[in-house]
Amino acid sequence: MQSDLHRYDAIGLSDLIRSGELRATELLEDTIERIESLNPKLNAVIYKAYEQARQIAEGCDARSGAWASSDAPFYGVPFLLKDLVAEAQGLHFHEGSRFVDGYVSKIDSELVARQKKAGLIIVGKTNTPEFGLLPTTEPELCGPTLNPWNTALTPGGSSGGSAAAVAAGIVPMAHGNDGGGSIRIPASCCGLFGLKPTRGRNPLGPLFGDMGSGLACEHAITRTVRDSAALLDATSGPAIGDPYWAPPKARPFIEETYAPPGKLKIGLLDTLPEGWTGNTEVHPDCKAATDSAARLCEQLGHVIEAIDPAKIKWPPLARSFGHLFASFAAHACLYWEKELDKKAAPEQFESLSWMSIQAGLQLSAGAYLAIIQDIQGFSRMMAHFREFNGYDVILSPTMTCPPTDIGAFAPTQDEPTRGYKASAAFIALTKIQNITGDPAMSVPLFWNEKGVPIGVQFAGRFGDEATLLRLAAQLEKEQPWADKTPAIHWGANK
Repeated sequence: MQSDLHRYDAIGLSDLIRSGELRATELLEDTIERIESLNPKLNAVIYKAYEQARQIAEGCDARSGAWASSDAPFYGVPFLLKDLVAEAQGLHFHEGSRFVDGYVSKIDSELVARQKKAGLIIVGKTNTPEFGLLPTTEPELCGPTLNPWNTALTPGGSSGGSAAAVAAGIVPMAHGNDGGGSIRIPASCCGLFGLKPTRGRNPLGPLFGDMGSGLACEHAITRTVRDSAALLDATSGPAIGDPYWAPPKARPFIEETYAPPGKLKIGLLDTLPEGWTGNTEVHPDCKAATDSAARLCEQLGHVIEAIDPAKIKWPPLARSFGHLFASFAAHACLYWEKELDKKAAPEQFESLSWMSIQAGLQLSAGAYLAIIQDIQGFSRMMAHFREFNGYDVILSPTMTCPPTDIGAFAPTQDEPTRGYKASAAFIALTKIQNITGDPAMSVPLFWNEKGVPIGVQFAGRFGDEATLLRLAAQLEKEQPWADKTPAIHWGANK
């Protein structure tokens, strides 16, 4: 059976363990073999926690571990944790930064505690850009993660290490977080399902109340829709002291994946407004992916209505979002200065990160609050626009260009801010939902002529992951993607 374990999703693997057909220790050793075989080709896993994982798996097999009950949804399933924001006690943690390198986490974040309670066994940590500031995964500290579909291309970011590992069949799902598209972008680049939940759906405590004034949220990148739904059931809900939380769900998210979505009105946004980014053109491959998804939705009985971007009052959000992200970088620096009790210096950071940090530190408190007012005004406007037009979901490209070459974000002497310019086409549409707090998902429904996956994004109303999950399950059934495998994949070894 072990040669076929990569074909199962996380729920399927847990079912095998609970039934006695598979031991957790067997699955773990199989996963370790996958990491050792494939990771040298991808550089997705940058820290290994094998011995700790083996102890937990042995306890799982003995049914004596107090860390999870046998009815946990992911009992005994290996899991990879992104090396950003979420911490696991006793594991190394550096967020892609030389400044933080060598730190060992003192606690489990609330999210990680819930992941463990759900039965997941953390077997390692995945690569991320420094502080998650770029939508690619090419940190100087750990080196670039490569895309399993084409190793010349980026797997996206900042959850690129997690996406590459899932796409290669190392694990069925892995942790990710999203402050500007960092779950959806790598899901698009690697042909996977990536759901960004509603703001406040998953906890950020106990270390943080929110991140980036509500931009960032936690979840995962998965191969199947049901894994994403079941994991969200296991981790979501407010923790003590949270500053805010998402509206309560009507029923378990996993149940939504078995329910029909009904007839949805879907707004199609495949053209960017003038001035929205430095390049307002949507790449033909991304346009083709969105058109194909729209036709599929129409075939399934949904109503598609094109959105004229000129009818939306688009403020110059690129500048405001940039300032807010710079504030996020400055906050990260100040947090680690205090935690590590040492002063930051430019040589301890990548040049682009240091520029972001300095820009954030120079922003006045009044200017920061004015930015918050601007983006909250935009969020309110978008909510009114959706309700006025009756859109259940808004369909768009996930990215406005296919995955770029490794190195496309690297600064040059002539263009020290090249990474910012390269980011524009990646986050042009994903950042909207980080600003509004709405849930959104990237769905792998299209591969271009070169065999590169091109995701499409569906954005729902605030608090309404249910509609997205119903639609995603319908699309997955109609046009399955889980069996599509890249050139670098565990199944290719069998």
